[in-house]
Amino acid sequence: MIEFEGLPELVDPVLIAAFEGWNDAGEASSGVLAHLESEWKATPLVELDPEDYYDFQVTRPVVELGDGLTRSIVWPTTRLLLARPQGAKRDVVLLRGIEPNMRWRSFCAEIVGLCHDLGIELAILLGALLNDSPHTRPVPITGSVSDPGMARALNLEMTKYEGPTGIVGVLQHTLGTAGLRTVSLWASVPHYVAQPPNPKATLALLRRIEDMLDIPMPYGDLAEEARAWEHGVDELAAQDSEVAEYVRELEERKDAAELPEASGDAIAAEFERYLRRRDRGTDR
Repeated sequence: MIEFEGLPELVDPVLIAAFEGWNDAGEASSGVLAHLESEWKATPLVELDPEDYYDFQVTRPVVELGDGLTRSIVWPTTRLLLARPQGAKRDVVLLRGIEPNMRWRSFCAEIVGLCHDLGIELAILLGALLNDSPHTRPVPITGSVSDPGMARALNLEMTKYEGPTGIVGVLQHTLGTAGLRTVSLWASVPHYVAQPPNPKATLALLRRIEDMLDIPMPYGDLAEEARAWEHGVDELAAQDSEVAEYVRELEERKDAAELPEASGDAIAAEFERYLRRRDRGTDR
């Protein structure tokens, strides 16, 4: 483990984590971390030793060329970064990494130790999965929590998934067992347009994080990029009658399954979010 300048004293820190790989359809969840790191100008705290957790024949290092064509090697790893959002009353630790290839229990134990050292008591883990959701409708967000009461408070639809899991599932279980409150949020990415990026799903995850933490999220150009992405998929679907018909079937199925009160809750949540951002002067 490499500490860049020692671990600082943090103010009521919360962890937001995402991993590239199996847990990251359309790079929607890792896109959240990349966006927040850039917008909040997060600074490095800790870098885990890649020798411990990565098979470099599976997850290979990358050669980069700098000024004067100097070569450097970027190794696959997991990093913790510190963000201090303007106007927020708490610090945010961003955990951004690649799903490790081995020693998952040791990996999760190291993350737990870092959380204890930093005083983190709440962790939000992000993921994205392929689903039969139509790209024209709001992105479904499902999740799981360490405390059932949190699910009710967050109005979070609980996942009923059983089966193989990734590092997000294992890390959430390990953090919860260690006494941290944990929430995992999963965005559904249309399986017929799985190639990254998916700014619409990234934006949906950001909005749920904002609802949870009451910290204004820096949307930047994501809303415009999400509209452009949806318009681009519309054009692609229009060129293939079978795809267009399939999308219509998904839309009808989705609309039939939506309860009126659920739609009302969504409208109310969006209006409350708008009011909060307007009051802070951050509405975009």
